[in-house]
Amino acid sequence: MKKWVLMMALCVAPGTSAIADTLLLDGINASPANSGSGVMRPKRGATMSEVTAQFGEPKTTKGPIGEPPISRWEYPAYTVYFEYDRVINAVVHR
Repeated sequence: MKKWVLMMALCVAPGTSAIADTLLLDGINASPANSGSGVMRPKRGATMSEVTAQFGEPKTTKGPIGEPPISRWEYPAYTVYFEYDRVINAVVHR
């Protein structure tokens, strides 16, 4: 019982506040254009063949590695990550 009272007192004690950070991720489930960078890139869920058809051959390829298999295709302005043959993310280079 004492623990419960102490916990409640800490939760409602004057002068306490909760702080939360918000993580903003551009380009996830969005259009292929990253509005912040303006770089066109594949969107999540596209297949490897769709990426090749729309964006051409990558500069280099890596993988697949691990389980599930993750592959990486590097283009001059961004890198595309695939799980099996589907895009899971496309990251713009700094």
